[in-house]
Order: sequence, then C-alpha cells, then structure tokens
Amino acid sequence: MVKVFIYPATSLILSDMVARFGHTPLSSAIAIRERIQTPGLESPPLQITPEEPKKGLKWAAVEVPAGVRGRMSLYGPMVEEAEAAIIINDADLSFGCMGCARTNELIKFLLREKDIPKLDLVYPKNEEDGVRFVAAIKRFLDGLGGAK
Repeated sequence: MVKVFIYPATSLILSDMVARFGHTPLSSAIAIRERIQTPGLESPPLQITPEEPKKGLKWAAVEVPAGVRGRMSLYGPMVEEAEAAIIINDADLSFGCMGCARTNELIKFLLREKDIPKLDLVYPKNEEDGVRFVAAIKRFLDGLGGAK
C-alpha cells in the first residue's frame, strides 16, 4: 500500500480511485476531518488555529500571504508523507477546486521536485480522452503494487 498525494487534493473521484486500487489517498478531506474532530478547535468555520500559518513557514517564506502558509500547513505534511503522486492539470472545477493559485503552484513544484513516482496528466476534454485518462491512472496505480 502506497500513500498517494492527489492533486487537486479536493478531488473525491481521485481519492476514491486511489483507495479502490489498495492505496492510501492523501487528500484535503482527510486532513480537514482531523482538524474538525480535534477537541479544542476554537475557530470554526475556518478550522485552523492561529498557529497554522506559522507552521506553513516550513514550506513558504514569511513574505508569502498568510493564506498560502495556512494552506501549506495542511498540504505540506501530506506532500512530505507522499510516496507517489497523481497531478491533474487544468481540471474542471467540478473535479476538485483547490482555490488558491499560489498554493497550487507551490504544491505542484514540491511534488515534481520530490523523488517519487508521479503521474502528470491533463484533464480530459472529451469522452475518448476520458477513457485514456482513467486507463492511465489505473496503470499507474497498478504499477505501484498494493492490494485490490
């Protein structure tokens, strides 16, 4: 079983595919659930503490907006934990929206620099491309091993 970072990290479709092929998806839903279920969280609906942007300094400089640092406090540990990655470029908003262009650039840069297996695809624009898209993800996940 391999820990696979999915980008966009909000994609439930990618998360489900990774899990179906016996791997662990690293996605924002899981990280946010941990924060929501943590006792003592005092800032709903934001679901972050004042410490989160400080933690994000590990991945983003102090000059970077606090929103990027706050998001990186969520995504940064998952990028570090990732043993593989699936990156979908130009995805439709309904496929999974990340909401912050600068954070997106930083996450993709960190993933591409990391020495792990990566699948880097463009979101399909028609049914034929969609079939090839799903097949490529299946081949990649099969190639990582793991139980089905």
